Amino acid sequence: MVAYGAEQRVRVPALQAGWLRQTFVHWPYPPDEVQVLLPEELIVDEYEGAAWVGLTPFVMADVRPPGVPALVPGLPTFAETNLRTYVRHRNGRDGLWFLSIEVAWPLMLAARAVGAPYNPGTLSVSVNGDAVSYTGSRWGGEVSYRLVVRPGEPISPTERDVWLTSRWRAYTRRLGMLWETPVEHEPWPLSRAAVDVLDETLTTAAGLPAPTAEPLVHFSQGVRHVRLGVSRPCVPTPGLYGE
Repeated sequence: MVAYGAEQRVRVPALQAGWLRQTFVHWPYPPDEVQVLLPEELIVDEYEGAAWVGLTPFVMADVRPPGVPALVPGLPTFAETNLRTYVRHRNGRDGLWFLSIEVAWPLMLAARAVGAPYNPGTLSVSVNGDAVSYTGSRWGGEVSYRLVVRPGEPISPTERDVWLTSRWRAYTRRLGMLWETPVEHEPWPLSRAAVDVLDETLTTAAGLPAPTAEPLVHFSQGVRHVRLGVSRPCVPTPGLYGE
C-alpha cells in the first residue's frame, strides 16, 4: 500500500518549496498503453487493474535552496503542470514517472541533467470566485491545456485517493542510468472538485491515446513544506535483468 505520509526524511534537501492550489485529474488506461512509455527498469503500478495517468497543475511557491526561510522576499513563485503516471522499480519501490513537465520558470530546465522532462512555456493559475483556472501553452504552441475546476468539501482520503496522490520518489532516466529523487512533505489535504472546462493535448503529445473515461478529480490548497532530495543513480539489483 502507498503511504499517506512521507516514507523517508529528506535531511539535506537540494530544493525547498511549496506546492499550492494543486488539482489532480486522473484517467485510467490499459496498462500496456503506458508500459511502452517506460524504461525497462520500471513497471506500471496498477490500481483495480488499470494504469493511471495524472494531469496535475499547481503553483510552485517560494522556491529556495536549503537553509533559506520561506519568508525571504522575492523568492521565485511560478506555475507548473505535470503529466505523470505511477510505477514500481523492479526492486518493488513505488514512485512517479513524469511523461512531461510544463514550467513557466526556465531555470527549472536545469533538472534535465537527470532526465526530468521539463518544457518551457507560458502558464497561469488564477482564482475567480469559487473557480480555479489553469492554462498553459508549451513554447512553439503545439501543446496546450485549459482546466477550470470548482473545489468542494474536504474529504477523508480513501485508499484510492492516497494511491493517486501520495508518492515519495520520482524516477527519471538520463545518460543510460535510472535516477531517483526523494521528496518529503506533509500529507495532502484533499477536497472534492468538479470540472467546468477541460481541454488538453498533453496526453497525446506524450504518446498516449486521448482519454475516453471520465476523470477522477481532487483539489488541494497545497503543502508548504516540500523538501526535494538530491537525485542519485539507482543501483542495479543483481539478478533482476538476468545478471
